[in-house]
Amino acid sequence: MKITSLDQVEKTKMMMEGAKDVWKQIPISKADGTPSLSFRVFTIMPSGHTPYHTHPFEHLNYIMEGEGTVVMKDGEEHPVKKGDFVLVLPDEKHQYKNRSTQNPLIMICAVPKEYE
Repeated sequence: MKITSLDQVEKTKMMMEGAKDVWKQIPISKADGTPSLSFRVFTIMPSGHTPYHTHPFEHLNYIMEGEGTVVMKDGEEHPVKKGDFVLVLPDEKHQYKNRSTQNPLIMICAVPKEYE
């Protein structure tokens, strides 16, 4: 068993091409012995965004703080806010944008441990 607090987890800047002002933490990972999933937490700073990208695995997202939009494969933007869940299917193009100029957008992202 592992119990940790997010404020004890190292925060690293996301260096993926197309990302702007995004920070990543991994509170539960394959290094902890998880059999299938890893939890990542992304903090998207005001006016920041993740890359507009795809990958061959699903991920499950929960918005912990803030509000923004998710850009889907058709380019259509859907609003998201604290308390919302988002399922991104394998190979589904997507991007998260923080529309706020003052507050971060913080979300949990669960992925297969091989892709943490």
